[in-house]
Amino acid sequence: MSKFWSPFVKSLVPYVPGEQPKLMKLVKLNTNENPYGPSPKALAAMQTELNDNLRLYPDPNSDVLKQAVARYYGVQGNQVFLGNGSDEVLAHIFHGLLQHDQPLLFPDISYSFYPVYCGLYGIQFDAVPLDEQFQINPSDYAKPNGGIIFPNPNAPTGCLLALDAVEQILKASPDSVVVVDEAYIDFGGETAISLVDRYPNLLVTQTLSKSRSLAGLRVGLAVGHPDLIEALERIKNSFNSYPLDRLAIVGAAAAFEDREYFDKTCRLVIDSRDKVVGQLETKGFEVLPSAANFIFARHPKHDAAGLAAKLREQGVIVRHFKQERIAQFLRISIGTPEQNQALIDGLCDL
Repeated sequence: MSKFWSPFVKSLVPYVPGEQPKLMKLVKLNTNENPYGPSPKALAAMQTELNDNLRLYPDPNSDVLKQAVARYYGVQGNQVFLGNGSDEVLAHIFHGLLQHDQPLLFPDISYSFYPVYCGLYGIQFDAVPLDEQFQINPSDYAKPNGGIIFPNPNAPTGCLLALDAVEQILKASPDSVVVVDEAYIDFGGETAISLVDRYPNLLVTQTLSKSRSLAGLRVGLAVGHPDLIEALERIKNSFNSYPLDRLAIVGAAAAFEDREYFDKTCRLVIDSRDKVVGQLETKGFEVLPSAANFIFARHPKHDAAGLAAKLREQGVIVRHFKQERIAQFLRISIGTPEQNQALIDGLCDL
């Protein structure tokens, strides 16, 4: 049936997400989902919204959620953009803000959806190598470009770029959009949203899939100068004018309002991460410094693919990437204490 495809479809290399196994007994530490459930207030808000109004279209502007995000971060409503998961938000960003004559810059080891979007939208890119410690060096981005994007903390490494280093990148490219993809920022970093009023070229994206435990709801956002947001709104309203449904709008808004639950669950993940790092280091693993809800680790005496297979045999799934430079690393999501112990038990003979 491929004879009916548009020509460019044949050349696309789609993103491959982490495995979603069907067996419920597996300890799933491969997709960076939060081990703790959503805010009870978010669940209650969605239950209340589960009524006859579902026959009506949702608010196309999602104003209830937009104002909740604006209040949380101390910005204006016209500085907030919302989408159906941060991947949709990123797609609109690539389409509306990053198609230029100069190449887009992003790390060579980073979120693997970035080159996929470049293929989809015909964007030239330059993958900038991380340094030998797998860190982003801001000075490497001080060159002609059509835009810059990087996750912070980076994925899959988990390494954090300090806010002053983010500023260094912004200052070096004042005429380019700089996108800071903060999917994991709440597990140990400081958001760059505090800089958006000083740098009109800065756009920060976030998701409710990780720190707010709503991966199944699909809600993402961007915060930046109103001019950047207007471009994204123009793309959205030419593509899908109702991206968020009624349940997503009220559930996500309630999640932002429940700061106590958010702080509690983030702290639980951070404490567990620190414990798992210590246990793995005792077993001889090298673990990169992580500010995310996962860790990136390798063992000098054991092949990563073999370790992943060994863990799977014992019912524990972790993520192994075959990409050059990181083929000997495993990305391991932080789970509940019981899940983390299953991981450690699965490595008991190391």
